[in-house]
Amino acid sequence: MTDSKYFTTTKKGEIFELKSELNNDKKEKKKEAVKKVIASMTVGKDVSALFPDVVNCMQTDNLELKKLVYLYLMNYAKSQPDMAIMAVNTFVKDCEDPNPLIRALAVRTMGCIRVDKITEYLCEPLRKCLKDEDPYVRKTAAVCVAKLYDINAALVEDQGFLDQLKDLLSDSNPMVVANAVAALSEINEASPSGQPLVEMNAQTINKLLTALNECTEWGQVFILDSLANYSPKDDREAQSICERITPRLAHANAAVVLSAVKVLMKLMEMLQSESDFVGTLTKKLAPPLVTLLSSEPEVQYVALRNINLIVQKRPDILKHEMKVFFVKYNDPIYVKLEKLDIMIRLASQANIAQVLSELKEYATEVDVDFVRKAVRAIGRCAIKVEPSAERCVSTLLDLIQTKVNYVVQEAIVVIKDIFRKYPNKYESIISTLCENLDTLDEPEARASMIWIIGEYAERIDNADELLESFLEGFHDENTQVQLQLLTAIVKLFLKRPTDTQELVQQVLSLATQDSDNPDLRDRGFIYWRLLSTDPAAAKEVVLAEKPLISEETDLLEPTLLDELICHISSLASVYHKPPTAFVEGRAAGARKSLPARSNSNEDSTQRTTPSQPHPQVILAQDSLIGDLLSMDIGGPTIVPPAPPAQAGLGLDLLGGGLDGILGSNDATASTTAPVVSQSTTGLLGDIFGFNQGPTSYVTPKVNWLPAEKGKGFDIWGTFSRKNGQISMDMTFTNKAMQPMGGFAIQLNKNSFGLTPAAPLQVPAPLSPGASIETSVILSTAGAVQRMEPLNNLQVAIKNNIDVFYFACLVPMNVYFTEDGQLDKRVFLSTWKDIPAQNEVQYTLNGIMLTADQVVQKMQQNNVFTIAKRNVEGQDMLYQSLKLTNNVWVLNELKIQPGNPDVTLSLKSRSVEVAPGVFHAYNAILHS
Repeated sequence: MTDSKYFTTTKKGEIFELKSELNNDKKEKKKEAVKKVIASMTVGKDVSALFPDVVNCMQTDNLELKKLVYLYLMNYAKSQPDMAIMAVNTFVKDCEDPNPLIRALAVRTMGCIRVDKITEYLCEPLRKCLKDEDPYVRKTAAVCVAKLYDINAALVEDQGFLDQLKDLLSDSNPMVVANAVAALSEINEASPSGQPLVEMNAQTINKLLTALNECTEWGQVFILDSLANYSPKDDREAQSICERITPRLAHANAAVVLSAVKVLMKLMEMLQSESDFVGTLTKKLAPPLVTLLSSEPEVQYVALRNINLIVQKRPDILKHEMKVFFVKYNDPIYVKLEKLDIMIRLASQANIAQVLSELKEYATEVDVDFVRKAVRAIGRCAIKVEPSAERCVSTLLDLIQTKVNYVVQEAIVVIKDIFRKYPNKYESIISTLCENLDTLDEPEARASMIWIIGEYAERIDNADELLESFLEGFHDENTQVQLQLLTAIVKLFLKRPTDTQELVQQVLSLATQDSDNPDLRDRGFIYWRLLSTDPAAAKEVVLAEKPLISEETDLLEPTLLDELICHISSLASVYHKPPTAFVEGRAAGARKSLPARSNSNEDSTQRTTPSQPHPQVILAQDSLIGDLLSMDIGGPTIVPPAPPAQAGLGLDLLGGGLDGILGSNDATASTTAPVVSQSTTGLLGDIFGFNQGPTSYVTPKVNWLPAEKGKGFDIWGTFSRKNGQISMDMTFTNKAMQPMGGFAIQLNKNSFGLTPAAPLQVPAPLSPGASIETSVILSTAGAVQRMEPLNNLQVAIKNNIDVFYFACLVPMNVYFTEDGQLDKRVFLSTWKDIPAQNEVQYTLNGIMLTADQVVQKMQQNNVFTIAKRNVEGQDMLYQSLKLTNNVWVLNELKIQPGNPDVTLSLKSRSVEVAPGVFHAYNAILHS
């Protein structure tokens, strides 16, 4: 008979009957009664009244009955903490039972009962179980330490359980070692400091590798993840570890395989890339990755997302395995799209023929999303593999001839990019594209076609007629299309001014007078002023030579890729986002990165990029020490690291955040050079200029919420730092027809934990047409969540009309604290401790200040000068600052008298703050 009978009782007084059965002298009756209680608990009935009677059943030798009682206790102990104390003596007694299964069961249950009173009694039994003679008890106790740490971290540290857990890493039983590693990993993630609990050395690693071969698959995963955090001392040790891990690649469990791949990928960075060992290892990595693609679709997808990262880092691993990524007819769409992406990454001159053949076949499928991706992939092949470009274009023309609407539109989008990559090479096909003009209904395709017409207007006889046809429904077009149309007609006018003057006047009028889109209107005014004041300059700007399109526009940024390689086999590698982007409240913020390659012939401080000039001078470390500590050591100068490519850093004080505030969707940003007329420059100066106050600078107020978006509620605001406090200063204007009152403010989670320290105070209802100044003092004790960009702040302000949401950027200087001055020796030791890869360089343009003026200005803004010296006529300043989240930033400025360009080198353990600090320097020194 099945256990279903326990769920079907209909007797009256059920609790009473169960109570009497639980107190029955017969063991079988007791067991039956406990099963009924568990059944009732399972379906949601409240049987907590039976707590004392169930606890009495703990005194038994029957293992099955004991398990059931423990299950009941785990469920009800939190709601009945006082009653749960009754079970403590039995737990303690069971922890010394001759049967190891009962000892393990007792310590496991005590760890699962999250009641402080019971936790106090758990310490002594747990200590004994960690030293138990039976490995099953020891491995259970190891996991219990992690559970106890989650309940009471201080207790675990005070009682010395962490040391006992570390001792278990040397245990003779591999399962005990695996569980100890798992528990330490769990504790390490939950630890607020995020510092490693165990110092991995060659001896510890050897013990882990020994246990690796004998423990269960999930134990192997935990051990491999720990090995991934170890950096071997030399190539020989790295090779030895690789050799002992390589057999895990043949494991049946996909998690073990991916964890092994992660360790090997990390260790390969430390080995000579040209060595035979790395070549052999590269060949060994391909088969297990290919094998993963024969699993069920869900596993395939996870494997493909990880392979996508691996291919970007080391394409050689799978360069001969193209065929396994060919799409099968019964693959789910998410697997098909991922395979397609990897095919493009692996495409080369050697395999392009079979890739194009496959892609052309995919373009005839029935799934629209897949077809679109396949057509776009053909265009990416043309851009990536130059010798095959002609063949790719021919394939795209064949697809256009099919006259399938979405295929034609996608083909036009990618042909635009091919024109960018290969100028003056394939323009003969423009006439074919123009034949399909009437069928285009998607914004991206229409915008691409308009770009092509504008770019090659001199080769299209009826270009003015074609563009005029788009102009008829200008206000109904998508913003992307409107922006492209405006630029294309201006290009046409500059190429054929005599017969298109009326057309350009019409589009400029539509863009500036009849449009309420700020992006479109501003671009229209800029073009209008350029054309009316200096047509020659307009020609140089609008018809400027465009940079060639990148071969791989969708590759992950190198530092992010390195971090994700360290997270292979985790959710981060599936999302292609670092853990900090989606995990809250744990030590996900401990950033990981691949070790520096050992085969570099030069030190990392001596690498330069060919396209970048060498900065003039930088001091050797010994020379720096000699200056800061007033010791005359001297030393040669060496070449500094090349500054990373930073586009337009001298222009954008908001770090690229303006688009996020205004909701910009400028599709032509990559094809139109930036244009600023004289009057516009003045306007930008009014908006973004910085006024130097008596102590620290404050940005002028920016329109955070325009009245048209705020139902008449208009907000201008800025941020300032006064007396060690951050203030959010705002001007409220009522442009509605009714009074406004009942104001309140709330901030979303943000990178620095900003939160209102007091309610928003507006003394009286805001009458129509009236304005009022108000400030909110902010604290940095709120919830923290990484934002993009880092200084982005999402705000909600409520009044009697509605709740209004907007985003703004907080200038980084308001986070500079007053206690940011380091001692000289501390500055030196910190500078040396921060890795070389955490150094970033920028150039500050147009700084017409002496070194002493720079010192004074930065001091007023909580940036403190530690030392100053002059080397070969060049002033060197060494400065420190501290952010409110306790992140320190160390800076070196090189100032050449008479030269308006200042080199700024920043070093920080959290290098993400560097762009914000640079923008703050730029703003302060220009104020």
